[in-house]
Amino acid sequence: MKLTKTFKAFFESEKAGGLLLLFVTILSLLLANSPVQTGYIAFWETNIGSHSITHWINDGLMAIFFLLIGLELEREMYQGELSSIQNAALPIFGALGGMVVPAGIFLLLNFGTSTQNGAGIPMATDIAFAIGILSLLGNRVPTSLKVFLTALAVIDDLGAIVVIAIFYTDTIAYMNLFIAFAIMGGLFILNRRKVHSLIPYLIGGAAMWYFMLNSGVHATITGVLLAFVIPFGNGDKKTSSYRLQHFLHKPVAFFILPLFAIANTCIAIKSDWYEGLNHPNTIGIMLGLVVGKPLGIWLFSFLAVSLGICKLPRDLKWSSIVGAGMLGGIGFTMSIFITLLAFKNDGEEVIIYSKIAILIASFIAGTVGFLWLKFSLKSGKAKKTTK
Repeated sequence: MKLTKTFKAFFESEKAGGLLLLFVTILSLLLANSPVQTGYIAFWETNIGSHSITHWINDGLMAIFFLLIGLELEREMYQGELSSIQNAALPIFGALGGMVVPAGIFLLLNFGTSTQNGAGIPMATDIAFAIGILSLLGNRVPTSLKVFLTALAVIDDLGAIVVIAIFYTDTIAYMNLFIAFAIMGGLFILNRRKVHSLIPYLIGGAAMWYFMLNSGVHATITGVLLAFVIPFGNGDKKTSSYRLQHFLHKPVAFFILPLFAIANTCIAIKSDWYEGLNHPNTIGIMLGLVVGKPLGIWLFSFLAVSLGICKLPRDLKWSSIVGAGMLGGIGFTMSIFITLLAFKNDGEEVIIYSKIAILIASFIAGTVGFLWLKFSLKSGKAKKTTK
């Protein structure tokens, strides 16, 4: 099975981006707990206009991240692993299990409490971190495992977007929402009339973002909606979709996601930080990511293969699916993002303890997943096909 150039470029950029995310996260935590703590945390809380720097990053720059996710999802649906039902079924079922089981575990502990709104937190997978860890294993990783984890993480992100749109929207200003969708309709008409210049789409996307921001629906959803009205054509290097996707990879991987990580992990860790880890919310987050993710991904994938809906690739073993599920437990970016939405009205303490739980769970999931795959793939290095 050969990697397409687009997928290879994606994998390489996510690999480097994942390692950078790890570095800036550690740096941010160190600074937030150093002698410069007060000034460092205050900087991210500085208001520009009516919002803090962190808020502009989370609601503004992250819309660009979601635009890239939308473009990648579109390409996968037209030309990649999601272009046929048979190929798409395994990662789709895996992703479904990786969302349902962690959310179920969380709700078992939190249903009926003030923190039940956090059920979406352990449903998410951080693409950059997961692929960054997988890349450390080098050429022993089968191509089909790379594709499975990438497709699963993209579908997982789509699921997280749907969850955000449905469950984390408080009140809706319908006029603003109508205007946002009217603009999208206009861009769709441009698409059908074969207007390939990116300028009207980007200007229209900015206007969509503004009205979506003021509609009550989270503004980052604009990124995904915009992706699906940008002309895809035949998907080659000259198309608008390809050019924008190719352009966005490095700014997202090396600027936007690291900036998000820095701004959202400047956590002042108190001496009694561990006391917050015995709350049903934090236990639910950690169990959901560390246990629920691999269990759900393996179980639903196994059921799909057993029922004949899809097949396990020849170069993959079930132990590799378990390992990919463990890496799927690295929630980080998306989990923190959902935490901010889920608990925005519950006080800073709940958010801080949730972030600590996410960091601990992601570290455990990444470490265990890496070691599991290192030993389970030990005798299964990628082999060149010989005739």
